[in-house]
Order: sequence, then structure tokens, then C-alpha cells
Amino acid sequence: MSLELSKKAAAVKPSSTLAITAKAKELKAAGKDVVGFGAGEPDFDTPENICNVAIQAIKDGFTKYTPASGIVELKKAVCEKFKKFNGLEYTPEQIVISNGGKHSLTNIFTVLLNPGDEVIIPAPFWLSYPEIVKLANGVPVILKMTEKENYKLTAEALEKAITEKTKAVVINTPNNPTGSIYTEEELRAIADVVVKHDIYVVADEMYEYLVYDGEKHVSIASFGKEIYDRTITCSGLAKSYAMTGWRIGYTGSSPEIAKMMGSVQSHQTSNPNSIAQKAAVEALTGPQDSVAMMCTEFDKRRKYIYERVSKLPHVKAVEPKGAFYLFVDAGDVIGKVHKGETVDSISKMADILINEYNTAVVPCGDFGFDTHIRLSYAISLEQIEKGIDRIESFLKTLE
Repeated sequence: MSLELSKKAAAVKPSSTLAITAKAKELKAAGKDVVGFGAGEPDFDTPENICNVAIQAIKDGFTKYTPASGIVELKKAVCEKFKKFNGLEYTPEQIVISNGGKHSLTNIFTVLLNPGDEVIIPAPFWLSYPEIVKLANGVPVILKMTEKENYKLTAEALEKAITEKTKAVVINTPNNPTGSIYTEEELRAIADVVVKHDIYVVADEMYEYLVYDGEKHVSIASFGKEIYDRTITCSGLAKSYAMTGWRIGYTGSSPEIAKMMGSVQSHQTSNPNSIAQKAAVEALTGPQDSVAMMCTEFDKRRKYIYERVSKLPHVKAVEPKGAFYLFVDAGDVIGKVHKGETVDSISKMADILINEYNTAVVPCGDFGFDTHIRLSYAISLEQIEKGIDRIESFLKTLE
């Protein structure tokens, strides 16, 4: 009997964002004054009303198994949210509640893909997309976009990339790591290509509430039955409600896909956390003041970090319109010399920043762009100011 381990699992890259965040926390625990631009995690506490409902659920003994794809009460709340916010009509049987957005995507690709099926992923992309596709026996097809398109997929580029093996395309709006938002016009053009070629859209809308400058979030599935039937809309509560650790994500899809995802989930994880599901009902149906407050605060940070970075030497960025990330082109840093040592890669730049300047940034090689870094502004203005000051100090040493 062979003791060789899974080649598929061995080929999966660990999450660089989680690794960087872990290192920043380790340095902080050792007493270092570290600024962490790494994790995509709001620095706010989960709103009190949500926590109170969770506490009451524990007191009420709501700590047993629930239906695998989620409680009906939460599914109905998700349906109502989809209707009011996204303009999408779903019934509870079309909703699957999962253990976070990442788990929702795992369910989606497990159900959609057969071995060899291709999934088009516009770059820059959230680093987990290709790995989840590969784990589901699919083939990620990376389609690199440019600053000219604000790093967004165009209908023309999608048309050229589709082959007979294409099963789906991923659309992430607002986008991680760029903060770009797809307009209705852009999405309609993409939808036309999707319908023409009869493929699926995996619409990751996790940051849908975090939009700025009067921009509007648009769901691609809202344009009519043909695109609706081909779209799996994915979202969750982590980012907008400061509930990253509660692990609640959800999808809206056809009844057939939802049933299959529920079956898969029943064997892989059983149900999502019962207490977190009750909390999620309150998040979606209770007061929304905290969501607006957090969005306003993120907007202040967005304006500050973009203005500061725009004035730094050797780097540039496109102004983000959503989420809480700044995508920084640091290609000009590569090849320059820092204290007698050549900065030969973006990863080297990130190493220098965390080891010598106590500042953690995310190098974006795993996001499809090895000339960029990602800065999360889901940290306080004071921390942002301190971190940018340190990055500026580093950049000014370069020769």
C-alpha cells in the first residue's frame, strides 16, 4: 500500500494573507508595535444587538443540530434581503446557509464542476478562487486585466477566453483586492456573453454594502431570467456586519443547484453554527445603523489612505470605490536598492516592511499580480497614518 499523500492537496498553496496576519499577530504578542494592513477583517466589534440575540440563543438551548442547509427563519431573512437590496426573487429552497463565504464557494464549485471543467477568473483575484476550483477538480483560467479597465473583466475579454471546456466565470464586485465596482453597463455586457455561451456566473458579492462616492451595487442576476438561471449569487455577513469569526455565508441559486449544495454540505460539515444562524437573522432583520456607521468610517479611511499613497514615491494606486482595500502598484520598487540590498521582488519588499519597519502588507503574487501589494484599511485611522509613515520612510531610502 502506498503512503503517498494527495497530490491535489499538496498542490494547494496556503493562504498568504492568513500567514502574514499570523506573523503580524506573533510580532505584536512579542511586544512589537506592528501595523497590520493584511487581513480583510473589520476592526469593529460585532454590533451589540446581534451579540445579545446569540447569547439568548445559548440561554434558550438553541445549541443542537439544525437542518444542514440552514434554518428556515434565516433562509427567509436572506430571501427578504435579496429582494430589497439586490432586486432578486428567491424562495427558501433556493438558499443555502454555509460556514462562511469561502465555504459557500467550495459548495458552488463542488456542485458545478466535473474534472477538467474550466473556470475563468479575472486577475487580480481573491487568492482562494483558483485553489478552491482546483480542489473541486476544475481548471482555473486566469484572465489578467489591466489598470486601463480598472482591473475589471470586460465582455470582450470574456468572449475571447471562453472555450468548449468553460463552465463558469467568477465576478467579484466590489472587488478584493482592487476595490473596483462593476457598473450596470459592464455587467449587462458580461451577462450577454454568459447567456450566449450558456455558462454559469459565480457572483461573489461579499462586500456589497461597502460602496462609496454615490456608487451603487448591482447584482448581475437581476437582469432577467436567462442570466438569473445561470447565476449563483454568493454573500455573507463577515464584512458588512463585522462577523468574520461567526462564519455565516449564503447563496442564492436554482433549486436544483441549491439542493445539490445542501446534500454536499450535509456530508462535509453538517449544518452551520446554530447560534451564529440566530445571530445572522438579527443582523439581516434588525437595525442597520451599525452597517451605515461602519461604511461611513471605512469611507473616511479610504479617502485618507488613497490621498497619502498617491503622494508617495515609486508607487501608485487606482482609487477604490468599494470594499476596504487599496491595490498598490509597486512595480517600480523592484530592482531598487534598500540599505545596500536589492529589492528583487514584491515579496522581498513585504519582508523588509514587516521585519525592519514593523508594517505588514500583502504581496499580491497570489492574487495574480506580482508587482502589487494590497493594503487593507479595515484598521483605525491612527494605525493607517502610522503604517503609511513607515512605508514612506522605506520608499525614501530606495536608490
